[in-house]
Amino acid sequence: MHRIPAPAFLLGLAGLLPFLWGALLVLGFSGGLEAILPQSLGGDGRLIMIRYGGIILPFMSGVLWGFATKAEGPQAAMAYALSVLPALWWFFMPGTGYMSALINLASGFAGLLFLDYAFQKWGLAPGWWMSLRLQLSSVVLACIAVGIWA
Repeated sequence: MHRIPAPAFLLGLAGLLPFLWGALLVLGFSGGLEAILPQSLGGDGRLIMIRYGGIILPFMSGVLWGFATKAEGPQAAMAYALSVLPALWWFFMPGTGYMSALINLASGFAGLLFLDYAFQKWGLAPGWWMSLRLQLSSVVLACIAVGIWA
């Protein structure tokens, strides 16, 4: 099965909304919506991306941990060890300001793609996993790039 299940795809797209909103705020294209949205969704879009990305990167460690439960023997030890890397990366490398935090977040999401690929190659992730991850990560990294360079 290599077709991304609709619920996974739709929820993955929904998970992009805070990154997209943050990028729009950075670019100044909020359309006045911040006046009707919760206060946590206003202000600097970079902070929104950092706060949300700091949740999602460790969340992805949990997803990889779930995949690791399918491994056996020495592969299991490696899979479990690798699965915690995104969470540990963010714990040890949160940054000291907006710029360093965004760069470290982008590095974490880029590194996550390598881990996704390894878990896919080992047959621990579903056949459609990399297709979904490449699409979502491309948008996440593009939004973070807006935060870094805009």
